[in-house]
Amino acid sequence: MLKVFKRLNAHEWALISISIALVVAQVITDLRIPGYMSTITRLIETEGSTMNEILRTGGMMLLMAVLSMLVMFCSGFVSSRLSAYFSRDLRNQIFHKVQTFSLEEIDRFSTASLITRSTNDVAQLQNFIAGGFTMIVNMPITVGIALSKMAGGHWQWTVLTTACVIIVLSVVIFVILYAHPRFRRMQVLTDNLNAVTRENMTGIRVIRAYNAAGYQMDKFTERNDTLTKNQTQAQRAMTVMRPTMRFTQNILTIGIYCIGAAIISRSSSTEALTTFSTMVVFSNYAARILFSIQSLNMIFNQIPRVTVCANRINEVLETDVKVKSGTDTENDASKEGTIEFRNVSFRYPDSEEDVIHDISFTANKGETVAFIGATGSGKTSLVNLVPRFYDATGGQVLIDGKDVREYDLKTLHNKIGYTPQRAVLFTGTVYSNVNYGENNNTYNEAEAFEAVKDAVRIAQAKDFVEEKEDGYFTFISRGGTNVSGGQKQRISIARSVFRKPEIYIFDDTFGALDYKTDRTLRAALKEETAGVTTLIVAQRIGTIRDADKILVLDDGEIVGMGTHDELMKTCMIYREIAYTQMSEEELA
Repeated sequence: MLKVFKRLNAHEWALISISIALVVAQVITDLRIPGYMSTITRLIETEGSTMNEILRTGGMMLLMAVLSMLVMFCSGFVSSRLSAYFSRDLRNQIFHKVQTFSLEEIDRFSTASLITRSTNDVAQLQNFIAGGFTMIVNMPITVGIALSKMAGGHWQWTVLTTACVIIVLSVVIFVILYAHPRFRRMQVLTDNLNAVTRENMTGIRVIRAYNAAGYQMDKFTERNDTLTKNQTQAQRAMTVMRPTMRFTQNILTIGIYCIGAAIISRSSSTEALTTFSTMVVFSNYAARILFSIQSLNMIFNQIPRVTVCANRINEVLETDVKVKSGTDTENDASKEGTIEFRNVSFRYPDSEEDVIHDISFTANKGETVAFIGATGSGKTSLVNLVPRFYDATGGQVLIDGKDVREYDLKTLHNKIGYTPQRAVLFTGTVYSNVNYGENNNTYNEAEAFEAVKDAVRIAQAKDFVEEKEDGYFTFISRGGTNVSGGQKQRISIARSVFRKPEIYIFDDTFGALDYKTDRTLRAALKEETAGVTTLIVAQRIGTIRDADKILVLDDGEIVGMGTHDELMKTCMIYREIAYTQMSEEELA
């Protein structure tokens, strides 16, 4: 957990210093009150004492109480600001780190877990700093000062207080040993619950269509009950603390007064007065010691879970990203857009077999290279190596004659216009979704709007966009749920066109389009993007038959390479795919 606090900045360390100083001041003022109580007791019992002396002492006691309250208020204010600033900075660090993750790290943690770590885990730390941190500072100071004040008391009181403290500490240790493992499981179980919830929300249409609400409810209930059972066991252990503390505190108070009464009964009047005054102070300080230990109830309630949260946050922040950015930011103008695969193999993390075996081909500048094959043949895995979503485990992927691992990641990504198989739209407008990306800020406002219109036209989205009341500033909801699948895909294609990249990657992008729109769009792309290298993953022969080069993949290997006509003569798998989709007349 201490590793997390190493991430505090200078401003936050200053707030910690102020908070500690305020806690010390609050404890000192608070612990002066019993001394004034002893003085007032002695004055009342001493002959010749005046009311002014009593009132003066009472006034000082009241002043200390007010000062303690004000200092406590300031301490709470500073702790709240500290916890809020710290959690803000920690969330920023986690989000920034996740932005550097490759798909390998995303898959390893899972989306649901990363969301939990950046929200719920950080919130647990924030709550701890706001409340528990003050108690941790307060407790040892209070106990230390109280013990020094109690040093002059009778040994019987000391023995009784020590016995009560041992009882309380024994209960605290038992609860820690029992509850800590369950609090450790809490965040993992929360991840599992969030994963089911997220899956349910994103797949709600399929769930409704298949009447699977009952199945999903059972799935959620199982995860929810597991979390509830674990939390109940942990909280049940924590409930032992409060009654044990209260019972021990009452026993201690009764014991101190019983022992005091016995001592006073055997003492002279002068000694009895001193003993009574000492007893009042001793019982007050003993109660404060137990109260400080009682605050462990809250601290140890939080520490196990906070420790787990801190470890999970550190796990994200200290993850070694596999796909590291290179340093090369230069372009070779003579080779812009050239892609070469040299004996490339790839396997997913923790997989025992390669999904791509010894792939070699070259896509020259301006060529269109297509990939086709059965589901699971490795098409998407292959093109994902170009923008370095994953790194090849064997061989080299080169762009413009350089290994992609040598490029600065921003430079590499700015070369590419990528359109995924599943279109992704962000909350905003049509305009903001098309005008998206770092390398799109070279236009002024008027030029950018014209470029967006042109990209939308090429992507065959002009008609449905301009039909909307707000046109290019039509609101797009999160995930594009207020537009159809084909419209989403065309806006996604327009985003790639707007970038004017060296390389286009269309990962089964045209599957959501009807045949007419598919053909019209590809014709517009071919005309408007001449000289740009294009990689197309497709399932339909009609989408790729005009490509300069077609690679047929089967079980991660190239089983055919050439033009459509060449493959119809030489590749049996390609012919089988073609004849299942088109008639001989259409193919001719």
